[in-house]
Amino acid sequence: MASEWILTGNGRLHAEIYGDCTNPAIVMLHGFTGSTATWRTLAEELQDRYYVVLFDLWGHGRSSVPPDLAAYAMEQQTADLEQAVTALGLERFLLIGYSMGGRVAIGFSAAYPERISGLLLESASPGLREELEQVQRRRNDSRLAERLRREPLERFIDYWQGIPLFSTQRLMAAAVQDAVRQERLHQKPEGLANSLEGIGTGSQPSYWDTLPELRFPVLLVTGTLDVKFTKLAEKMEQLLPNAGRKGVEDAGHAVHVEKPEEFATIVKSFAAQHTL
Repeated sequence: MASEWILTGNGRLHAEIYGDCTNPAIVMLHGFTGSTATWRTLAEELQDRYYVVLFDLWGHGRSSVPPDLAAYAMEQQTADLEQAVTALGLERFLLIGYSMGGRVAIGFSAAYPERISGLLLESASPGLREELEQVQRRRNDSRLAERLRREPLERFIDYWQGIPLFSTQRLMAAAVQDAVRQERLHQKPEGLANSLEGIGTGSQPSYWDTLPELRFPVLLVTGTLDVKFTKLAEKMEQLLPNAGRKGVEDAGHAVHVEKPEEFATIVKSFAAQHTL
Protein backbone atom coordinates (compact mmCIF):
# COMPACT_ATOMS: atom_id res chain seq x y z
CA MET A 1 0.00 0.00 0.00
CA ALA A 2 1.16 3.53 -0.81
CA SER A 3 -0.28 6.89 0.15
CA GLU A 4 -0.57 9.88 -2.18
CA TRP A 5 -1.81 13.41 -1.58
CA ILE A 6 -3.15 15.26 -4.61
CA LEU A 7 -3.11 19.06 -4.35
CA THR A 8 -6.23 20.83 -5.61
CA GLY A 9 -7.50 24.36 -5.19
CA ASN A 10 -9.34 23.26 -2.03
CA GLY A 11 -6.55 21.37 -0.30
CA ARG A 12 -4.95 17.94 -0.39
CA LEU A 13 -6.97 14.84 -1.22
CA HIS A 14 -5.54 11.69 0.33
CA ALA A 15 -5.48 8.42 -1.60
CA GLU A 16 -4.34 4.94 -0.65
CA ILE A 17 -3.14 2.84 -3.57
CA TYR A 18 -2.89 -0.94 -3.88
CA GLY A 19 -1.60 -3.12 -6.69
CA ASP A 20 0.09 -2.56 -10.03
CA CYS A 21 -0.85 0.48 -12.11
CA THR A 22 -0.84 -1.66 -15.26
CA ASN A 23 -3.85 -3.62 -13.98
CA PRO A 24 -7.50 -2.59 -14.46
CA ALA A 25 -8.44 0.18 -12.03
CA ILE A 26 -11.01 0.29 -9.24
CA VAL A 27 -11.77 3.47 -7.27
CA MET A 28 -13.64 3.33 -3.93
CA LEU A 29 -15.42 6.09 -1.99
CA HIS A 30 -16.38 5.70 1.70
CA GLY A 31 -19.44 6.84 3.62
CA PHE A 32 -20.02 9.63 6.16
CA THR A 33 -17.72 9.31 9.22
CA GLY A 34 -15.66 6.81 7.23
CA SER A 35 -12.30 6.82 5.51
CA THR A 36 -10.03 4.70 3.34
CA ALA A 37 -9.77 2.34 6.32
CA THR A 38 -13.23 0.93 5.62
CA TRP A 39 -12.00 -0.59 2.33
CA ARG A 40 -8.52 -1.83 3.25
CA THR A 41 -9.31 -5.52 3.70
CA LEU A 42 -11.17 -5.60 0.40
CA ALA A 43 -8.41 -3.65 -1.37
CA GLU A 44 -5.83 -6.17 -0.15
CA GLU A 45 -7.94 -8.98 -1.62
CA LEU A 46 -8.19 -7.21 -4.97
CA GLN A 47 -4.64 -5.89 -5.36
CA ASP A 48 -3.21 -8.93 -7.14
CA ARG A 49 -5.54 -8.40 -10.11
CA TYR A 50 -6.49 -4.73 -9.91
CA TYR A 51 -5.06 -1.27 -9.34
CA VAL A 52 -7.15 -0.12 -6.38
CA VAL A 53 -7.41 3.53 -5.34
CA LEU A 54 -9.18 4.54 -2.12
CA PHE A 55 -9.97 8.21 -1.51
CA ASP A 56 -10.68 10.13 1.68
CA LEU A 57 -13.39 12.62 0.73
CA TRP A 58 -13.12 16.22 1.90
CA GLY A 59 -13.28 16.56 5.67
CA HIS A 60 -12.65 12.85 6.25
CA GLY A 61 -9.66 10.68 7.02
CA ARG A 62 -6.34 12.23 6.03
CA SER A 63 -7.72 14.64 3.44
CA SER A 64 -7.91 18.37 4.10
CA VAL A 65 -10.77 20.12 5.90
CA PRO A 66 -11.56 23.04 3.59
CA PRO A 67 -13.07 25.96 5.55
CA ASP A 68 -15.36 26.96 2.66
CA LEU A 69 -18.53 24.86 2.44
CA ALA A 70 -18.50 25.35 -1.34
CA ALA A 71 -15.57 22.90 -1.52
CA TYR A 72 -17.85 20.11 -0.28
CA ALA A 73 -20.63 20.75 -2.80
CA MET A 74 -21.21 17.94 -5.28
CA GLU A 75 -20.02 19.85 -8.35
CA GLN A 76 -16.78 20.93 -6.67
CA GLN A 77 -16.07 17.66 -4.89
CA THR A 78 -16.50 15.66 -8.09
CA ALA A 79 -14.34 18.17 -10.00
CA ASP A 80 -11.60 17.71 -7.40
CA LEU A 81 -11.90 13.93 -7.70
CA GLU A 82 -11.59 14.28 -11.46
CA GLN A 83 -8.40 16.27 -10.96
CA ALA A 84 -7.11 13.59 -8.58
CA VAL A 85 -7.78 10.60 -10.82
CA THR A 86 -6.15 12.46 -13.70
CA ALA A 87 -3.09 13.17 -11.55
CA LEU A 88 -2.88 9.46 -10.73
CA GLY A 89 -2.98 8.54 -14.40
CA LEU A 90 -6.39 6.85 -14.34
CA GLU A 91 -8.44 6.91 -17.54
CA ARG A 92 -11.39 4.53 -17.10
CA PHE A 93 -12.19 2.59 -13.96
CA LEU A 94 -14.79 0.71 -11.98
CA LEU A 95 -16.21 3.10 -9.39
CA ILE A 96 -17.55 1.83 -6.05
CA GLY A 97 -19.34 4.07 -3.55
CA TYR A 98 -20.95 3.38 -0.20
CA SER A 99 -23.74 5.58 1.23
CA MET A 100 -22.41 9.18 1.07
CA GLY A 101 -19.63 7.90 -1.18
CA GLY A 102 -22.32 6.31 -3.34
CA ARG A 103 -24.00 9.68 -3.76
CA VAL A 104 -20.65 11.18 -4.76
CA ALA A 105 -20.10 8.27 -7.14
CA ILE A 106 -23.42 8.99 -8.85
CA GLY A 107 -22.51 12.68 -9.12
CA PHE A 108 -19.08 11.85 -10.52
CA SER A 109 -20.48 9.34 -13.01
CA ALA A 110 -23.07 11.85 -14.22
CA ALA A 111 -20.40 14.52 -14.73
CA TYR A 112 -17.68 12.27 -16.19
CA PRO A 113 -19.40 9.22 -17.73
CA GLU A 114 -16.45 8.62 -20.07
CA ARG A 115 -14.40 7.64 -17.02
CA ILE A 116 -16.72 4.86 -15.89
CA SER A 117 -16.41 1.23 -17.00
CA GLY A 118 -18.87 0.16 -14.31
CA LEU A 119 -20.55 1.60 -11.23
CA LEU A 120 -21.24 -0.36 -8.04
CA LEU A 121 -23.42 1.45 -5.52
CA GLU A 122 -23.76 0.12 -1.99
CA SER A 123 -26.71 1.52 -0.03
CA ALA A 124 -26.77 4.71 -2.07
CA SER A 125 -29.35 7.34 -2.98
CA PRO A 126 -29.57 9.72 -5.97
CA GLY A 127 -30.80 12.45 -3.60
CA LEU A 128 -34.22 13.82 -2.74
CA ARG A 129 -36.79 14.57 -5.42
CA GLU A 130 -38.89 17.24 -3.71
CA GLU A 131 -37.74 20.71 -2.64
CA LEU A 132 -39.61 20.48 0.68
CA GLU A 133 -37.79 17.22 1.47
CA GLN A 134 -34.49 18.90 0.64
CA VAL A 135 -35.21 21.89 2.88
CA GLN A 136 -36.19 19.67 5.81
CA ARG A 137 -33.11 17.52 5.36
CA ARG A 138 -30.82 20.57 5.20
CA ARG A 139 -32.29 21.80 8.48
CA ASN A 140 -31.70 18.44 10.10
CA ASP A 141 -28.14 18.25 8.78
CA SER A 142 -27.43 21.77 10.05
CA ARG A 143 -28.59 20.73 13.52
CA LEU A 144 -26.28 17.72 13.41
CA ALA A 145 -23.42 19.94 12.24
CA GLU A 146 -23.95 22.25 15.19
CA ARG A 147 -23.80 19.26 17.54
CA LEU A 148 -20.46 18.33 16.03
CA ARG A 149 -19.15 21.84 16.59
CA ARG A 150 -20.23 22.17 20.22
CA GLU A 151 -20.08 18.61 21.62
CA PRO A 152 -17.16 16.20 22.09
CA LEU A 153 -16.78 13.99 19.03
CA GLU A 154 -17.26 10.86 21.13
CA ARG A 155 -20.72 12.02 22.17
CA PHE A 156 -21.73 12.60 18.55
CA ILE A 157 -20.39 9.19 17.52
CA ASP A 158 -22.36 7.58 20.35
CA TYR A 159 -25.48 9.20 18.91
CA TRP A 160 -24.61 8.41 15.26
CA GLN A 161 -23.91 4.72 15.72
CA GLY A 162 -27.13 4.44 17.71
CA ILE A 163 -29.45 5.60 14.92
CA PRO A 164 -31.81 2.94 13.48
CA LEU A 165 -29.90 2.83 10.16
CA PHE A 166 -27.00 1.11 11.93
CA SER A 167 -28.96 -1.09 14.33
CA THR A 168 -27.88 -4.30 12.58
CA GLN A 169 -24.23 -3.50 13.28
CA ARG A 170 -24.83 -4.34 16.93
CA LEU A 171 -24.93 -7.97 15.81
CA MET A 172 -21.36 -7.85 14.51
CA ALA A 173 -18.42 -9.24 16.47
CA ALA A 174 -17.18 -6.91 19.20
CA ALA A 175 -13.82 -6.45 17.48
CA VAL A 176 -15.51 -5.37 14.24
CA GLN A 177 -17.78 -2.95 16.08
CA ASP A 178 -14.77 -1.47 17.83
CA ALA A 179 -12.87 -1.04 14.54
CA VAL A 180 -15.81 0.86 13.03
CA ARG A 181 -16.07 3.04 16.12
CA GLN A 182 -12.35 3.82 16.10
CA GLU A 183 -12.54 4.81 12.44
CA ARG A 184 -15.33 7.25 13.30
CA LEU A 185 -13.49 8.62 16.34
CA HIS A 186 -10.44 9.42 14.21
CA GLN A 187 -12.41 11.96 12.17
CA LYS A 188 -12.19 15.73 12.52
CA PRO A 189 -15.40 17.28 13.93
CA GLU A 190 -15.23 20.35 11.71
CA GLY A 191 -14.68 18.17 8.65
CA LEU A 192 -17.76 16.10 9.44
CA ALA A 193 -19.82 19.21 10.15
CA ASN A 194 -18.76 20.85 6.90
CA SER A 195 -19.46 17.65 4.99
CA LEU A 196 -22.98 17.44 6.40
CA GLU A 197 -23.77 20.98 5.35
CA GLY A 198 -21.89 20.94 2.05
CA ILE A 199 -22.81 17.58 0.56
CA GLY A 200 -25.59 16.20 2.75
CA THR A 201 -28.54 14.55 1.02
CA GLY A 202 -30.53 17.79 1.27
CA SER A 203 -27.75 19.91 -0.23
CA GLN A 204 -26.76 17.79 -3.21
CA PRO A 205 -28.60 17.90 -6.55
CA SER A 206 -31.25 15.28 -7.22
CA TYR A 207 -30.04 12.76 -9.82
CA TRP A 208 -33.31 10.89 -10.25
CA ASP A 209 -33.91 12.44 -13.68
CA THR A 210 -30.29 11.77 -14.65
CA LEU A 211 -30.37 8.02 -13.97
CA PRO A 212 -31.78 7.11 -17.42
CA GLU A 213 -28.74 8.79 -19.00
CA LEU A 214 -26.22 6.55 -17.17
CA ARG A 215 -25.76 3.83 -19.79
CA PHE A 216 -22.73 2.01 -18.35
CA PRO A 217 -23.27 -1.12 -16.22
CA VAL A 218 -24.54 -0.39 -12.70
CA LEU A 219 -24.93 -2.82 -9.81
CA LEU A 220 -27.06 -1.79 -6.83
CA VAL A 221 -26.14 -3.61 -3.61
CA THR A 222 -28.15 -3.41 -0.40
CA GLY A 223 -28.70 -5.48 2.71
CA THR A 224 -32.13 -7.08 2.91
CA LEU A 225 -32.53 -5.72 6.46
CA ASP A 226 -32.07 -2.16 5.19
CA VAL A 227 -35.64 -1.69 3.98
CA LYS A 228 -35.32 2.00 3.08
CA PHE A 229 -32.32 1.61 0.79
CA THR A 230 -33.59 -1.63 -0.69
CA LYS A 231 -36.71 0.22 -1.82
CA LEU A 232 -34.57 3.03 -3.20
CA ALA A 233 -32.49 0.49 -5.14
CA GLU A 234 -35.66 -1.03 -6.61
CA LYS A 235 -36.76 2.38 -7.87
CA MET A 236 -33.31 3.20 -9.21
CA GLU A 237 -33.12 -0.12 -11.07
CA GLN A 238 -36.30 0.75 -12.96
CA LEU A 239 -34.77 4.01 -14.23
CA LEU A 240 -31.23 2.88 -15.02
CA PRO A 241 -30.91 1.42 -18.55
CA ASN A 242 -28.17 -1.11 -17.71
CA ALA A 243 -28.58 -2.06 -14.05
CA GLY A 244 -28.77 -5.10 -11.84
CA ARG A 245 -29.58 -5.39 -8.18
CA LYS A 246 -28.23 -7.65 -5.44
CA GLY A 247 -29.73 -8.05 -1.98
CA VAL A 248 -27.45 -9.52 0.69
CA GLU A 249 -29.33 -11.58 3.26
CA ASP A 250 -29.13 -10.69 6.96
CA ALA A 251 -27.21 -7.47 6.28
CA GLY A 252 -28.13 -3.86 6.96
CA HIS A 253 -26.80 -0.58 5.60
CA ALA A 254 -23.05 -1.33 5.63
CA VAL A 255 -22.94 -4.59 3.70
CA HIS A 256 -19.16 -4.45 3.21
CA VAL A 257 -18.68 -4.37 6.99
CA GLU A 258 -21.49 -6.69 8.08
CA LYS A 259 -21.00 -9.33 5.37
CA PRO A 260 -17.48 -8.72 4.04
CA GLU A 261 -17.01 -12.09 2.33
CA GLU A 262 -20.30 -11.83 0.45
CA PHE A 263 -19.56 -8.26 -0.54
CA ALA A 264 -16.08 -9.17 -1.77
CA THR A 265 -17.54 -11.94 -3.92
CA ILE A 266 -20.02 -9.49 -5.46
CA VAL A 267 -17.28 -6.96 -6.20
CA LYS A 268 -14.98 -9.57 -7.76
CA SER A 269 -17.74 -10.88 -10.00
CA PHE A 270 -18.77 -7.41 -11.17
CA ALA A 271 -15.17 -6.29 -11.63
CA ALA A 272 -14.34 -9.35 -13.74
CA GLN A 273 -17.05 -8.30 -16.19
CA HIS A 274 -16.68 -4.51 -16.17
CA THR A 275 -13.04 -3.50 -15.80
CA LEU A 276 -10.77 -2.79 -18.76
